[in-house]
Amino acid sequence: MMEKSDSRRSGQYTVNHESSKKVAEKPPFDRSSSQDSLDDLSLEDYWTELENIKKSRENRHEEQEEVVVKEPDEGELEEEWLKEAGLSNLFGDCAGDSQESMVFLSTLTRTQAAAVQKRVETVSQTMRKKNKQHQIPDVRDIFAQRGESTEKVPYGSELESVRTNENKYKEKHDLASNLGISEKNSPCLPEDVPVSETDINLEISFAEQAANLKETSKEKPLENKEEYNSLPSFRLPKDKTGNTRIGDLAPQDMKKVCYLALIELTALYDILGIELKQQKAVKMKTKDSGLFGVPLSVLLEQDQKRVPGTRIPLIFQKLISRIEEGGLETEGLLRIPGAAIRIKNLCQELEAKFYEGTFNWESVKQHDAASLLKLFIRELPQPLLSLEYLKAFQAVQNLPSKKHQLQALNLLVILLPETNRDTLKALLEFLQRVIDNREKNKMTVRNVAMIMAPNLFMCPGLSIKPNEQGEFVMATGTANVMHFLIKYQKLLWTIPKFIVTQVRKHNSENHKKDKKDKAVKKLLKKMAYDREKYEKQDKNPSDADVPQGVIRVQAPHLSKVSMAIQLTEELKASDVLARFLSQESGVVQTLKKGEVFLYEIGGNIGERCLDDDTYMKDLHQLNPNAEWVIKSKPA
Repeated sequence: MMEKSDSRRSGQYTVNHESSKKVAEKPPFDRSSSQDSLDDLSLEDYWTELENIKKSRENRHEEQEEVVVKEPDEGELEEEWLKEAGLSNLFGDCAGDSQESMVFLSTLTRTQAAAVQKRVETVSQTMRKKNKQHQIPDVRDIFAQRGESTEKVPYGSELESVRTNENKYKEKHDLASNLGISEKNSPCLPEDVPVSETDINLEISFAEQAANLKETSKEKPLENKEEYNSLPSFRLPKDKTGNTRIGDLAPQDMKKVCYLALIELTALYDILGIELKQQKAVKMKTKDSGLFGVPLSVLLEQDQKRVPGTRIPLIFQKLISRIEEGGLETEGLLRIPGAAIRIKNLCQELEAKFYEGTFNWESVKQHDAASLLKLFIRELPQPLLSLEYLKAFQAVQNLPSKKHQLQALNLLVILLPETNRDTLKALLEFLQRVIDNREKNKMTVRNVAMIMAPNLFMCPGLSIKPNEQGEFVMATGTANVMHFLIKYQKLLWTIPKFIVTQVRKHNSENHKKDKKDKAVKKLLKKMAYDREKYEKQDKNPSDADVPQGVIRVQAPHLSKVSMAIQLTEELKASDVLARFLSQESGVVQTLKKGEVFLYEIGGNIGERCLDDDTYMKDLHQLNPNAEWVIKSKPA
């Protein structure tokens, strides 16, 4: 079996144990200059884990498969970025058919548009240099069209309320007007609203917040002087229209979320002066079956044949289960390695017997299972944090404040491939359960972060050996990022409200465009006529149009399939669910609770699962054309 990419790119800090011990014992430089100083902490756990990893490789006698990453030619990086951001039709063969992109661009903030413009300009210049036989649009034309297509948002008060605050302030720069962008998409932080250090504002673009802070702090450069020991208890202010978590939106809207998250992340890094580069492996041999060293997508494909709907590799789930069977109170859990020879034999036996169901799990000791779990993560051909964004995850340590770091990690989690994101979530939830038993297992969040960091961030195939200072900075930095991922995992799986707002606007603009299409109008008219004819024949009195201030909620899988509900200021999504479930028998009610959810469908959103604390009247005002349906989440 091949010991593959233990982390793919973060091999930038692969170290030999001799130097690592020297760094840990007597650092040859001033540690206080490193971000989130770990002066109060010993890095012994980190270096010990590196030594264990080294021994594991030597014992398995496997050659590391080198990850070949092609250095992009001039303009290629930006061209790939535009494709990833859903804007490929701004250049090349499709440049003449960019109406959809114009609609999308009309939703962008000032800083987001500046990030797009920067990449479009680079691609355009490169294509002109190469004399490509493509239509090469002038970037000014693109953003002029974007400015013309920006109209007042018709669907509600979400952006309007932000713009009300924004109108109190005069922009010092004319960047927005130069781009042909309406400043109404570039909200500023209202000075009269005090923001607690632990509040995370999800209503205003992160990059806009950073730009505003940078502008108002010109005499005082942004520096991170916060101590590692004092990670804030960041809180998520409640939103009356409900918080949106990853998994709550329909695929077509989630795709737009990912486009916007990439643009927003790039804009944030641009504002803060951090380089954001994506990398892709262009040559890599991977296994198409087995357990270790197999791509997550291949694993899930073979697992779903056995357990339809599974989203996390079965071997990953079983290893966690086995660790927990031994009790999470075991001292040194995750820190103490299993015997190297035994781990090697267990790997071979698992490969042969796991899917046959003949593997004897009773023979796997708890520390062996923990070592196998870490080995599984290290041997993924592509890192769990993805090859494309591993460097961006690493760069989080260079951002000037913890709030910026949290914002960047939030966007990066959104950008991960779905299989990686689901597996990472399962891992972080497990690590938190380990930490919850820290009084007995002696594994604090810092201990766990230092042990797991090299397993997630190392990439032997891209190994570069830095000097001792580089080793220390990389060690502390990746441990800090790991700490953030564990501590703030619930917040990191939240989709920022400003991005959901942009998706709503995009959908509304698309609806407007469709309505202008005569053919579509004709078809809709015919459909409306046919539907009206059908409803006149079969409509029940209870299905008649509901009066103003009342919504009709459908629940096709419950005993009560439809109910008209009066909207009040205090009515929440949980109240609506409770009314329906109260109609069920006791047994069914117990089964259904937590298995069915209220959905907002149509209008300016494709489909959105509502959290329990969503205030229905506020959401109805935001999306008056939505339908309301109670159903279970798709597998």
